[in-house]
Amino acid sequence: MNKKAVKSWILYDWGNSAFATTMMAAILPVFYYDVAAKGLGESLASSYWAYSQAIAVLLVAVLSPVLGAISDYSAAKKKFLRFFAYMGMIASVLMAFVGEGEYLFASILLIVGTIGFSSGNVFYDAFLPEVARGSDIDKVSAKGFAFGYLGGGLLLAVNVLMLLKYEWFGMPDQVVASQVSFVTVGVWWFIFSIPLFKNIREEKKEAVPRTEPYIMIGFKRVGRTFKEIRRYKQLLVFLLAFWLYNDGISTIIKMATIYGKDIGIDTNSLITALLITQFIGIPSTFFFGWLSGKMHAKRALFLTLYGYVGIVILGYFMESALHFYLLAVCVGLVQGGAQSLSRSIFGRMVPEDRHAEFFGFYGISSKFAAIFGPLIFGLVGQLTGSSRFGIISLVFFFIAGIILLKFVNIEKGIQEANLQTNPNNKVEVY
Repeated sequence: MNKKAVKSWILYDWGNSAFATTMMAAILPVFYYDVAAKGLGESLASSYWAYSQAIAVLLVAVLSPVLGAISDYSAAKKKFLRFFAYMGMIASVLMAFVGEGEYLFASILLIVGTIGFSSGNVFYDAFLPEVARGSDIDKVSAKGFAFGYLGGGLLLAVNVLMLLKYEWFGMPDQVVASQVSFVTVGVWWFIFSIPLFKNIREEKKEAVPRTEPYIMIGFKRVGRTFKEIRRYKQLLVFLLAFWLYNDGISTIIKMATIYGKDIGIDTNSLITALLITQFIGIPSTFFFGWLSGKMHAKRALFLTLYGYVGIVILGYFMESALHFYLLAVCVGLVQGGAQSLSRSIFGRMVPEDRHAEFFGFYGISSKFAAIFGPLIFGLVGQLTGSSRFGIISLVFFFIAGIILLKFVNIEKGIQEANLQTNPNNKVEVY
């Protein structure tokens, strides 16, 4: 294993995670509500943010299978990674030029930036098997995830300080501090992408011959995988459950800040609370990994989902900054656990010789499913005139996901996977 290449790969995650924390979750939603959407009705501001998120996720979902095909068939992963990374960096910096009432400009930049961030990760992930081999892949992947939390959280902490004490940095107000924070995201992302672009050499290979456009190859592969997954009953039921509750989780991540703003929580409390969520999430994720070893992983996952049901219900009644702090702690306690347990349960029921194919479908399909949460949040909020009804509507995703998850037999799913891999050998699971 090339340690220099591994460190360079990890540093990219450290850098680009700033987009997820500062732009998608914390500071930009408040700026969008207060500045870009100034003059709109309160529920309209949160609804337009939700629609922007839904459009971004839809475009990313459509692009993902095509980009996956490009990654597999071309010999230019680094070029594509650089293109999409620069797209995200530039969109982040340009957000500093958004003024009052320019919500359309802000929405376009958010969509462009999200495409750059998510699409770049397709090619970034494809480098993992090249920088690590065999059993090292799991360790390196985990390190990238952990350092992404830390890197994104660190810059968010700096940006929060800029907002709370803007005069220390020679800034006139929080609006300017927010705009400068958007620039820091692009710069931070750029600086920590340099080691990857400099030190990781793409494995030399000839482009795989193809007779169809990338878009046809990509969506044919998705369709083929879906047909194959239908042979694994337990895995398919789990996927349906995952699509539902994960849509609720991703919507909470994207809408929490602007929802808090809509019900009157002050900016400083909102952003500080999200910073707390970021750092609580690190040990909590490890805790649920330990807990799943002490009890059944499915039971541990249920705990996180029941926690989310409580979070949504309490969110409906939330009125003060203290409430938001408490909910931020609760989200931090269950967020990483829900995501990591879902991935590990899915991995157990996947045939050993088809991990890449099935996990690719897992990622792509979850992106398509994640369109509906923000869309419903926005529609309900706009039709009722209150984002409180938008947040409570997410209960449906968690309850429906929990009900479906009850029908999943993980041990039987493992058996089904083993029987497909070794049809002549019936594997007993204890």
